[in-house]
Amino acid sequence: MFEELTVGLGDRSYSIRIGEGILAEIGEALQRVRFPRRVAVITNPTVEALYGGELLRHLAAAGYRAETIVIPDGEEFKTLRTLESIYTALIEGGFDRSSGLIALGGGVVGDITGFAAATYLRGIPFVQVPTTLLAQVDSSVGGKTAVNHPLGKNLIGAFYQPRHVHIDVATLTTLPPREFAAGMAEVVKYGVIRDRNFFDWLVGARENLQRLDRQSLVLAVNRSCQIKANVVENDETESSLRAILNYGHTFGHAVEALAGYGHYRHGEAVAIGICVAAAVSCELGLCRAEEVAAIRALLVSFNLPVVPPAFPLEDYLRAMGRDKKVKEGVLRVILNCGIGDCQIRELSDPEPLFTAAIANLSEG
Repeated sequence: MFEELTVGLGDRSYSIRIGEGILAEIGEALQRVRFPRRVAVITNPTVEALYGGELLRHLAAAGYRAETIVIPDGEEFKTLRTLESIYTALIEGGFDRSSGLIALGGGVVGDITGFAAATYLRGIPFVQVPTTLLAQVDSSVGGKTAVNHPLGKNLIGAFYQPRHVHIDVATLTTLPPREFAAGMAEVVKYGVIRDRNFFDWLVGARENLQRLDRQSLVLAVNRSCQIKANVVENDETESSLRAILNYGHTFGHAVEALAGYGHYRHGEAVAIGICVAAAVSCELGLCRAEEVAAIRALLVSFNLPVVPPAFPLEDYLRAMGRDKKVKEGVLRVILNCGIGDCQIRELSDPEPLFTAAIANLSEG
C-alpha cells in the first residue's frame, strides 16, 4: 500500500509515491514516467552498502542498465569539486542525453544529483529516491538543486524538477537517531507555518514517530509533502509564496556557515532557526510566548537543539546578509503568526530583534 501525490506543474508535473517497502516498485514507477533505460545511481558509501545493491537488482529486473557513482558522505562534500567528479564519471561512462540519474540518499545526494542533472549536457532527467527523513519531507520535493560555497549554503544551483520522487519509509529504520531527529525539524516546520492541526497531531504522535511506527511515518511524510507540493505549485521559483518554506532557514543557514558545514546537521540548525524566528515573531507581537514555548517543547521532544551557539551577533548578521532572501540589502525573514500561519517580513533594523530573541532563548 502506498500514498501518491502529484506536484502539478503543467508539463513538468510529477508524482510522489510514499509507502513502506516500496523500493521494489521502483522499476514500475520509472516505466510509468518513461524514464531512460540507461541510468547512473548517485549515492554515498553508507547508503550504497544499505540499499545500493537492492536498488540495482530491482532496476535490472525491470530492464534498466544502471551503474553506480559514489560520492563522499557529508554536507562538507556538497561542493563544486564533488560535482565535477560526477561530471567526469558520466563523461567517462559514456552517458548521453538519453540517460538519466537517480539520487539514492539524503539531501546532499539529492541536491547535488539534481544540479548535475540540470547542467550535464544542458539537462537530463533525474529521479529522487530519498533515504533520510529530511530528504523525504523537504529536499527531494520542489526542484531546488544546489551545491554550497564556503561563503554560503546553496548559493550555486538551479530550479530543476525531478521526473518522480519515490519514498520508502522503511529506509528510515537504518537512519541514525540524530539524522531522524534532524528530519523532524522540517516536519515540525510545516505545522508551524501552515497547519495547526498537523502541529497538534505531531504533539500527540511523538512517541509513535520516535519508535518508527510505519503508519505514523507515512502520515507525517505524506502531509509534509502535500503542504510543500501545494506551495510549489503556486510559486515554483520562489518569487513570493514559496519563500515561506524557508522558515527557520535564514538563521539556520548562518549557524551552519559559522560552525562549519557538517558540525550541525541541517535539520538541527533549522530547529535553532525555528526557535529564533518564533522568538522574533513574539518580539513583534505576531505570536504569544506560550506558542514559542510549545514550538520549542516539540522540537526538544525530538532531541533537537534549540539554543543558538555563542557566536557574536555581528557574525550572525553578516552571515544572514549573504542569504538568498536578502533583497537590496534588506533582510527578509519568515515569521510565524501564532501556530499554523506565517508571513514574510522585511527587517530594516534586525539587530535589536535578534539580540532580544537570542537572549530569551539562551535564558529559557
